[in-house]
Amino acid sequence: MKALNSAGRARFLMIILIALTMSSLSFAQTYTVTDLGDSLGGNSSGARAVNASAQITGYAYASGNNVSDVFLYSNATMRSLGTLGGTTGIGNGINISGQVAGYSTDSGGNYRAFLSNSGHLTNIGDLGGNMAVAYGVNDLGQVVGSAVTSNGENHPFLYSNGHMTDLGTLGSHNNNWWNVATGVNNAGRVTGTSYDANGNFFAFIWANGQMKKLGTLGGSWSQGYAINNKGQVTGNAYLANGASHAFLYTAGKMKDVGAVLGYISWGFGINDAGAVVGMFPFKTTYHAFVYTNGKTTDLNKLIPAGSGWMLTAAYGINTSGQIVGEGTHNGQQHGFLLTPQ
Repeated sequence: MKALNSAGRARFLMIILIALTMSSLSFAQTYTVTDLGDSLGGNSSGARAVNASAQITGYAYASGNNVSDVFLYSNATMRSLGTLGGTTGIGNGINISGQVAGYSTDSGGNYRAFLSNSGHLTNIGDLGGNMAVAYGVNDLGQVVGSAVTSNGENHPFLYSNGHMTDLGTLGSHNNNWWNVATGVNNAGRVTGTSYDANGNFFAFIWANGQMKKLGTLGGSWSQGYAINNKGQVTGNAYLANGASHAFLYTAGKMKDVGAVLGYISWGFGINDAGAVVGMFPFKTTYHAFVYTNGKTTDLNKLIPAGSGWMLTAAYGINTSGQIVGEGTHNGQQHGFLLTPQ
């Protein structure tokens, strides 16, 4: 083969560069956007969780801005699950069976944790203090959240087989400190946030009756929001400089996945592949992000231009990579479903 001269080598390198660029562009993940709407009669909605069958839950206003109902979105239809008698309800978690966990006010204005069965919301009780909220549910129907104890403290709980268990704290015994469980996987491992006796708060994993502190990214505090079936956790943690970034906790180590997003970011959802979704401040509002394959990207850069959407927060991601959250569509707040193309 005849050797290339300098001009030939330059042309050859340019061709390789163009090919590599086109290859990387062709494999960039993009998404279609489904507007979940506000079909309950109000004017806004937000999505909080999605299961493997693309069933979604969250909240939607049913009467102007006066009543927010829990909803179940399935087969392109949003159905109200109502409330527990009050004016506020939100679905925060959904499992493979379509059971929804969340919280609602009752007729007296008290916050109550619920689990749905056959479309009916059931109050799952509390820890003696007449208040509870739920944030996550696994495929076995186990629910986690926070409840007030008989002495007025807020403790994380695990609800299973009709019984609510107090998971304790990292040392907190102060009525003003919020200790909460926010996610549970199918092995019954729980994540959340708890205070220690000195008033510092940390992300934790609870398993087999023991609560383990996950640490930070070099700063003083951290918070846990979601856990997958591999035991990986996401949330946000403080750095030594005071910044607070989304993290991925895996194999006993906490990795910063929000460094490219600026000073503050939060990881709210994680799937079994370790993909993380969340949000970060952007100018005068917020933007949703996804972390996958070692890269963190603003989701607004991955949807069709001119769609009318500004995606402000992503809260859940399923095994297929579908993402749910909320944003503004032509200026009105709606829940969304992103589906990988």
